[in-house]
Amino acid sequence: MRRLLPVTDLTTPAPAAAAADREWTLDELADAYAYPDGGRPWLRANMVSTLDGAAQHDGRSQGISCPTDMRIFGTLRGLADAVVVGAETVRLEGYRPARARDAFAARREAAGQGPAPAVAVVSASLDLDFSLPLFVSPLVPTLVITGAAAPSDRVHAAREAGAEVLFAGDGAAVDPARALAELGRRGFARLLTEGGPRLLGQFVAAGVLDELCLTLSPLLTAGDAQRIAGGPAIPVPERFSLVSLLEEAGFLFTRYGKI
Repeated sequence: MRRLLPVTDLTTPAPAAAAADREWTLDELADAYAYPDGGRPWLRANMVSTLDGAAQHDGRSQGISCPTDMRIFGTLRGLADAVVVGAETVRLEGYRPARARDAFAARREAAGQGPAPAVAVVSASLDLDFSLPLFVSPLVPTLVITGAAAPSDRVHAAREAGAEVLFAGDGAAVDPARALAELGRRGFARLLTEGGPRLLGQFVAAGVLDELCLTLSPLLTAGDAQRIAGGPAIPVPERFSLVSLLEEAGFLFTRYGKI
């Protein structure tokens, strides 16, 4: 069994059942990462970074991840109403529809959620392959978020593939705050973004990110790989506070919340 130390929760005591030096169950992870109550859209990001700040290796995040990171990845998906992702990440990471998982079925049903989270793809150009399973065979319809000036032929192609198109911007670009509001109006309040760095940078710049779940990988890669958030720097850095921390085999699984 893989060794996983319990969460050091800085706001509430850790569950007694999790105090042992052992692998957490999915139920314990789901309790530890539960979304807050409140009704408004809550945006959580889940990213991984090496010690020297690389968010990718050879263009993908998988090479700097680990099995426990993927277990938490699955837990965060199992709790979300919708997974918000950028078009470039869909292309690079080979995104597929989110799947229903038995381990989260009862929890999702009790929360009034569908069997799996929807995937919401943010794209100004709609330069996407709408023949992919993400669009034509998801368990729940995929959402495409774009601006009002998006190419009409691409909007039509998205709808023909079965995707629901949401407009969240007056021009070609997507306004991050309006995107979250549009999702909230459709009942998607528990939101998870998995990047990529450009999209996360837009959420950070707009001040709409509520929480960051960051896995720190004990690797050094050098090179010029992207950081977890890209784009122009914001004038004043925004401070987050540490909510919880897990450690396993040198990997740190951190959770930060907006102060």
